[in-house]
Amino acid sequence: MHKLFYGAASPYSAKVRMAAAHAEIEIEAVTVDTNNPGGDFLEANPLGKVPTLLTDDGTAIYDSRAITQYLNRVSGKRLLPRNAAKRTEAEVLEALADGLCDCLLAHVYERRSRPPELVHQPWLDKQWSKAERSLDQINAAPPKLRKRATVGDIALRAALAYLELRFAGKWQKGRGRVTRWADRFDRRFPELTAYLPS
Repeated sequence: MHKLFYGAASPYSAKVRMAAAHAEIEIEAVTVDTNNPGGDFLEANPLGKVPTLLTDDGTAIYDSRAITQYLNRVSGKRLLPRNAAKRTEAEVLEALADGLCDCLLAHVYERRSRPPELVHQPWLDKQWSKAERSLDQINAAPPKLRKRATVGDIALRAALAYLELRFAGKWQKGRGRVTRWADRFDRRFPELTAYLPS
């Protein structure tokens, strides 16, 4: 069975766990503390980053986009549309959602890793402005939810859950279409909500 090293709060880990569940690929999920990683995890991924997938034959795959591409292949293309234009659309949405998470994590790590007097507010402002532009773009044209979710949809739902976890009340104003999209996703795919960042 595949083994996935993951972090419970990581939106990238959530995306991969949701994608595996949606594609009906069984994995053994192993929580790791990236601040104090164990030997098996570092042996699989010298970067010490989650998520990291170990395949049945012991091959390590990282980062999350490489993992979702792998899951798409082994599931018979259940995570990305076969139509080239729709596939590109899903891949770009995944990239946008992951980029949003990159900005949010940069924000969190800046505040978490530095003493308050050394936190660089212009850096935080720059990251937050990127996040807001991304959210505004998504709010202007939320992706259409189909019978099967794409990896782009899954990545976006994980990103929005991470926003709610770390930035509750700071991003929703004026973005009702995004929040309604998340609610519709949860109603359409209730089996995936257990994997959202927590």
